[in-house]
Amino acid sequence: MGFSARLLVFDLDGTLVDSKEDLADAVNVALGSFGVPPLPLSTVCGYVGDGAVALLRRALPPEKVDLLPEVLDRFLSYYRRHLLDTTRPYPGVVDALRKWSGMYRMAVLTNKGLAMTEAILSGLSLDGYFFEVRGGDSFPKKKPDPQGLLHILAEAGALPGETLMVGDSKNDVLAGRGAGTMTCGVTYGLGASGFAEHPPDFTVDRFPELFARIRPAE
Repeated sequence: MGFSARLLVFDLDGTLVDSKEDLADAVNVALGSFGVPPLPLSTVCGYVGDGAVALLRRALPPEKVDLLPEVLDRFLSYYRRHLLDTTRPYPGVVDALRKWSGMYRMAVLTNKGLAMTEAILSGLSLDGYFFEVRGGDSFPKKKPDPQGLLHILAEAGALPGETLMVGDSKNDVLAGRGAGTMTCGVTYGLGASGFAEHPPDFTVDRFPELFARIRPAE
């Protein structure tokens, strides 16, 4: 029958959109501006998930970590202008959101900054599907803390037991657990390796597989 849901909350990078190349390009441009060699795409992907500051702190060699504020400024300046160069929704995302728009309330909760999140959603014509969009700078604490998810539940008037948190990393699973919601891990994203230690309630290998795993609450 599938999980009976009223509210679906999605992560952004690695869940709704494939943004890894634009993120990696921005990281390497920022690093290169300070004489740091570029990192492979797979390495940058492994650093994504906790916001830009954490991403760049991991990317910088220890002897240059004091340059973090300047590297962050360079990263943000470049990424703002290039965040839609190659970033696109994953296959099946647009069709699914279109079909679900009258069936569920939907929201986005990401650790990416809110302004860039909104720019991506608007640029890809996805913004109209969500009643609320929150970023890593929307609350005092980011995922895996459940603060943001609990706020969205309250705004939606939804119970934890009728809410599904969908994401590609352990941060999404832990936020969902902390808020008492069901959790779905997408294995095609950037941080699925974390599911071994923090398994979600169920996983999907492709976004459209969610159709068979959920149904509207009565």
